[in-house]
Amino acid sequence: MEHITIEGTPKTPSINFDAQAGKIEIKGRSIPENSIEFYRPLIEWLEAYTLNPQKISEVNVQLEYFNTSSSKCILDVFKKLEMIFKSGHEVIINWYYEEDDEDMLEAGEDYQSIIRIPFKMIEVQE
Repeated sequence: MEHITIEGTPKTPSINFDAQAGKIEIKGRSIPENSIEFYRPLIEWLEAYTLNPQKISEVNVQLEYFNTSSSKCILDVFKKLEMIFKSGHEVIINWYYEEDDEDMLEAGEDYQSIIRIPFKMIEVQE
């Protein structure tokens, strides 16, 4: 499987999806002009990855901010990961949030309540 690496911009997060290592990283701000277009290749990559995932998939999400349309796409990413988890593979989701950013902490907790994969909430210094 091909590795996906996308450099972050002021409006889009940096992406690093590495099937060999079982690592999936989304970091930065997610306010793209068209969230569906931005996230489509990531969702498609995850669909392919679900067919042959690593024993352990580690997911690192460190978003400063995301808009409403991105939140739906991020949920779609988590739903693909949930399929991997339900198939008996280990999925570790590390949700990073800046100290004092209650909104981002709550967003992670909201996703966790929907997805049914345990999230590790990790506070980072600003």
